[in-house]
Amino acid sequence: MRNNHLNILVTGGAGYLGSVIVDRLLDMNCVQKVYVLDNLLYKQQSFLNHFKHFQNSKFEFIYGDVRHSDLLKEYVSKVDIVIPLAAIVGFPACDKDQTLATQINFEQIKDICNFLSGDQLVIYPNTNSGYGVNDSQEFCTEETPLNPISHYGITKCQAEKEILDSSSGLSLRLATVFGCSPRMRLDLLVNDFVYKACTDGYITLFEHKFRRNFIHVSDVAEAFKHFILDYYCYGSQYNAQAFNVGLSSANLNKLELCEKIKESIPSFVIKTSDYCTDPDKRDYIVSNKKLEGIGWSPKHSIEDGINELISVYSGLKNVNTNFTNL
Repeated sequence: MRNNHLNILVTGGAGYLGSVIVDRLLDMNCVQKVYVLDNLLYKQQSFLNHFKHFQNSKFEFIYGDVRHSDLLKEYVSKVDIVIPLAAIVGFPACDKDQTLATQINFEQIKDICNFLSGDQLVIYPNTNSGYGVNDSQEFCTEETPLNPISHYGITKCQAEKEILDSSSGLSLRLATVFGCSPRMRLDLLVNDFVYKACTDGYITLFEHKFRRNFIHVSDVAEAFKHFILDYYCYGSQYNAQAFNVGLSSANLNKLELCEKIKESIPSFVIKTSDYCTDPDKRDYIVSNKKLEGIGWSPKHSIEDGINELISVYSGLKNVNTNFTNL
């Protein structure tokens, strides 16, 4: 057991994942202080609740940009663990400005690795979309060669390689995340499809057989907690390793996902079309056995997440909330 408590830096900590992860970190007894560095690109206020920890000096918010290397270096030097969540997320946003995506998704990570010293640890959130396209029925494992098919996937996989090659940390290859967060996102597949079911009542699917794996945002936070506790107790025993993080029961194609939603909203009309193509060509199924083999598994099913989203969307609709601002 380590004698000291942990100090943690979370870049992009006011985002969709960060808002949930930081909340969990602040409740951990082994965590002494959490620094959140974020430029609030979307003018979100999701971090305000964390200031309840300000008086006991457990939380500090830094308004800043991860491209400012001197600022990043200053705060990396203060901590035991870095969780670099700051990113341009998704292939449309990355294709819109590939230079910016490279700077934030890759060069930030390269800087962090250069700034690390001693036994500091990076817990990196990669995307399992790096597996790209797998036409077979074989499961992608951590040994499967990465084959990213978008600039987003390329930058994330390059960053993972930087970390694993430097033995500075480990990578969590996240399945497509779903569920509610203080910084809500409607562009994620489950969140979007449930939203359409609640508001439009129908959906037209292109390339409906394309498959994904899924994971609830709360379970993502718990996966980070698992490795933080392991590091606190045992040190960096998982350095230079990658772990798939997803629901083994939720390797679903788009049509199967919509049929799950229809179980909760029977009036949901689902149509498929071959007249258009989906620019997102990801298609793969994923094995999560490595992570399950060290004693961690998710708690939230895909059905749990669907019903949670239905409840939230219905509640916000009743108070005339503008969904486009979520």
